[in-house]
Amino acid sequence: MSEEKRMNTGHILPAHGPVDETGKEVLLSVNHVDITFGKGDDAVRAVTDASFKIYKGETFSLVGESGSGKTTIGRAVIRVNPCAAGDIEYKGVKISGKISHGLDREVIRNIQMVFQDPAASLNERATVDYIISEGLYNFHLYKNEADRVQKVEKIIEEVGLLPEHLTRYPHEFSGGQRQRIGLARAMVMEPELVIADEPISALDVSIRAQVLNLLKKFQADLGLSYLFIAHDLSIVRYISDHIGVIYKGRIVEVAPTEELFDFPLHPYTHSLISAIPIPDPQLEKNKVLYTYDPSMHDYSTEQPELTLIGHDHYVYGSPSEIEEYKKIREKNEPIQTVTILSPEEKAEYDRKEAEKLKDQEPVLSGSDSILDAPLHDTGNMWFMVLGFFLPIVCLIAAFVCRKKNYIRNYKVLKKGAVTGLIVRAVIIAVFLIALVSAML
Repeated sequence: MSEEKRMNTGHILPAHGPVDETGKEVLLSVNHVDITFGKGDDAVRAVTDASFKIYKGETFSLVGESGSGKTTIGRAVIRVNPCAAGDIEYKGVKISGKISHGLDREVIRNIQMVFQDPAASLNERATVDYIISEGLYNFHLYKNEADRVQKVEKIIEEVGLLPEHLTRYPHEFSGGQRQRIGLARAMVMEPELVIADEPISALDVSIRAQVLNLLKKFQADLGLSYLFIAHDLSIVRYISDHIGVIYKGRIVEVAPTEELFDFPLHPYTHSLISAIPIPDPQLEKNKVLYTYDPSMHDYSTEQPELTLIGHDHYVYGSPSEIEEYKKIREKNEPIQTVTILSPEEKAEYDRKEAEKLKDQEPVLSGSDSILDAPLHDTGNMWFMVLGFFLPIVCLIAAFVCRKKNYIRNYKVLKKGAVTGLIVRAVIIAVFLIALVSAML
């Protein structure tokens, strides 16, 4: 099919993505994406203003602690999590939000995912042959049965398993073997982009290198691009071309791999790199960790944003912070992220830290503590019953509770009162209908 025909259909992705100012083909572009779960008062913003690009044939790694929003973004790319704001483009075509059925199938066909838990991601009731072939069946990516069998046997051998394994079930394999099956299931579709969601975190250390080498082999042979999700910076340094660091749903730094490791400008990135274990146990014992404290930023007067400071390096910060980051970067002197003390210095350092902790009074964090709510804000169900029978009074009480930050009590009172009013309205409507019918 010609390129012009592909574009005119509106259902087929173009053969190539747009080329940016660096001269590289942009395969995936995430633009100012917000992802929210829940509605109204229960809404939780999991990702805020996330932006990054993945280039053709390269690996972009998303790194952060558990719960930071890494997997949430990955699932948004495969259209599982909807975007509350912003958009995601694949080869320059918007794939987030409502799209045509044909484009949806193209996205599924071209973007595959390798999941974190190899046991939970495989159908225990299906044979390995069917698990790998399911995508081929759904998209009919084979000429005949012999062609399907050939494709499945070829991919199972490429991931290091044998054709006789195809008749077995997932529970008969080890964790590393199951992850290879999951990898084969993704690769048999011949995708252009693979989202690897912590594919090695559930595996033994001895197996991790094998799976990473498999990923790099497929990338070299097939020209794949990866969105690699992880929390271990030592691993992503080995496999990545670009790295994005995410903290509490917000991307705080994006840079080429060696640029990020030489110049970790954001304090959170600095803390992640300082936490990478040192192979020497004596050095590791005397290492001083850099601890990130979010309160070090003052964003009360200046609004922060993700800003390019040069060298293809983006950092999140206020204008004054960005100026400071630029000065540090322009010195072109790699930042020391690890401090090793002598045993005597480390002992003295630990003693001082212990004294600081001892002198501090236990203080509940103002924004993170659930006890910020008033003591009697229990949301007792009897308030809902009371609201049902006394809706007007309880609606007034509900808004008083809300003003005083008794949010749980406010919700149950409001729910009971609204339910009571609806029931009364229905009864009155039925009575009126019955009355009119009797008069006629």
